[in-house]
Amino acid sequence: MKGVSVTLKKKTLTGKDSFNAPTYSTTDVVVNNVLIGEPTSEQIVEDLNLYGKHLAYTLAIPKGDENDWTDTEVVFFGETFKTYGEPTQGIESLIPLSWNKKVKVERYG
Repeated sequence: MKGVSVTLKKKTLTGKDSFNAPTYSTTDVVVNNVLIGEPTSEQIVEDLNLYGKHLAYTLAIPKGDENDWTDTEVVFFGETFKTYGEPTQGIESLIPLSWNKKVKVERYG
């Protein structure tokens, strides 16, 4: 099994604007070997009821990835998605395959 490459839009705090709100710069980070899974209809309904979000896909992130996947944009299949909720992560040494973290995404933009 092999995943695909996705582009993570990494935000870096650059300062504050005239209203004292934080400003960010964005850099693209390519993450290889990401699995993209289709949710079940039950998962879609559950996330809509719990979070008010329409779950589009679940991403499996490869072991050793140090990127921050919380509340960020991800590009794959030529479309932009936004992560939501906290990523769930297992213990690397106890998981036999190459992925140990899951992230939920919704369509964005």
